[in-house]
Order: sequence, then C-alpha cells, then structure tokens
Amino acid sequence: MASHAPHHHHSHGAGRTLLIALVVTLGYAVVEFVGGRIFGSLALMSDAGHMLSDSLALGLAAFAARVAARPAGVRHSYGFARAEVVAAFVNSLAMLLIVVLIVVEAVARLLEPRPVAGLGVMVVAFCGLVVNLGVAFLIGRGEHNMNTRAALVHVVGDLIGSVAAITAGAVIYFTGWQPIDALLSVVIALLILASTVGLSRDALHVLMEGVPAGVRLEEVGQALSQIEGVRAVHDLHVWNISSGQVALSAHVDLEDLANWPVLLESARRMLQARFRIAHVTLQPELAGGINPGYRARVKIVPHREEHRHEDGK
Repeated sequence: MASHAPHHHHSHGAGRTLLIALVVTLGYAVVEFVGGRIFGSLALMSDAGHMLSDSLALGLAAFAARVAARPAGVRHSYGFARAEVVAAFVNSLAMLLIVVLIVVEAVARLLEPRPVAGLGVMVVAFCGLVVNLGVAFLIGRGEHNMNTRAALVHVVGDLIGSVAAITAGAVIYFTGWQPIDALLSVVIALLILASTVGLSRDALHVLMEGVPAGVRLEEVGQALSQIEGVRAVHDLHVWNISSGQVALSAHVDLEDLANWPVLLESARRMLQARFRIAHVTLQPELAGGINPGYRARVKIVPHREEHRHEDGK
C-alpha cells in the first residue's frame, strides 16, 4: 500500500532565475577575458574562464529545472526531479576540469613570468565582483535545491576569483611583484576545489540512492515498529528521489490486517512529522503467516537485494 504526498516540485521560476544569471554571467565573462588579455593577467583570465564554465553550468541548471518541472508519466513514474541532481553532478565534474586547467596555466606563468597591468586588473575585477554579487543574490533568494546549490557554488567561485584578481592587481600596482597573479590563481583553484568536492559527493550519494543525510535507517525502522499493531519491519529502504524529496519503502508484519488502513495513516503522519518523509510505500503482511520468523521479536532487516517499489498497491 502506498501513501504519496503531492509532487510539489520546482517551478519554472527557478528556471527563469537561472537563465537571467546565465545571461549576466556570460556577458561579463567576455568582458573579463578581453580585459585579462589586454592587461596580461592570468588571475583575470582564470576568473573569465571560470565565469564561462559557470555560464554553461547555469544553462545546464536552467534546462534541468525545466525538465524537473515536467509531470510524471508512464515511462518516468517519479517524474524528472532527479534531472537536477544529474545536472549538479555534471557541473561539479566541469569545475574539477577548470581547476586543473587553472593550476597548469599558473605553473607555466610562474616558470615564465609575464608583465601584468595592475590598475586595469583591479578595475575589471571590481566590476566583476559587483556582477557576481548580484548574481549570487538573485540565485540565493530563489528556490533552494541541489541544482541551484550547484549553480551557487559556481557563482561563489566567481566571487572568490574576483577578490583574488583585485588583490593581485593591487599588489602588482603598489609593489610591482608579478608572481602574485599566478599564485592567487592557484588559490582560486584550491578554494573552488574544496566546495566542488562536497557537492559532487552529495550528488553522487543521491544518484546511488543512499540514505539521506540526517536520517538513520535504524531509527526509522524502530519508529515504525513501535506503532501499535506492528510486530516487525523488514526490507526497509529510505532514499532521495531528488534533493528535498525523500522516499521510503518497507514490509510491515501486523497482528491483524483489518487494522491496516488506520496503521497506514498513523505511519504516514509519523514519518512526515519526525523524518520529513512524504513518499511512503508500505506492504502489510500478517505476522506468523508469510514471515513466521518475526513473531517473537521486532527485527529490522534492510533488504540488500534490488528493491522493488510497489506503488499503487
């Protein structure tokens, strides 16, 4: 028997926000790249390359938001909500590639220094900082999910890049020390790496249907088994359909199948209130009949084979 909360998922508003951020970011990426070429700054061109990758990431995120808003169908019974998680994972991989490219170019610049115009770098980077703050505010005040989190990670990386470029320009302008440009490019890369690794790990955990963060499988099973009339819980699974959508399936052994409608509603409310699990699929079984081994005591056994979702029964 399944109990499902309404699939209130991402609206087209999230997609529009990401599209606006895409246009602004892409436009200024061109400005920064041209400025970096003119003034000879690797930090500025690194930030431009980062903003270009962000533009692609924001485009992918906007596309994923629109796909995720599509309703469930015959071939995709859960809908397309996980498209946003896939987009977040792809975006994190793209960021790792950008990190490698920045470090390689920074090493080359350290080995063969090139002159950098500090004042020009500061002016362009400061304008980039203002643009990135505006984009971060736009995304941050909108809908929060793993997809927009991935996009925000990219924009925060741009903010860091702009600050580093301003710092590099200031040091070169006031002291003439050229290596600071390449060194701060490496700092940009390392800071981006730190945020990207966590995002890719979280996205992969969802794709692998891991137990959601903050949920303990044993605690959920014990809570179900303590409902009056429930003798045992087994074949228990808890996973994310997408970020923010938690699902559960389990078999429950009952003392009396006649009480099942009441028990199902009690279980559904408890799971929603205690664990924020809104998509619940429970299969009732008569204790001592199908599973006689569970008569004597409560036993929670997470099923280790491929699980079956029996929605709609």
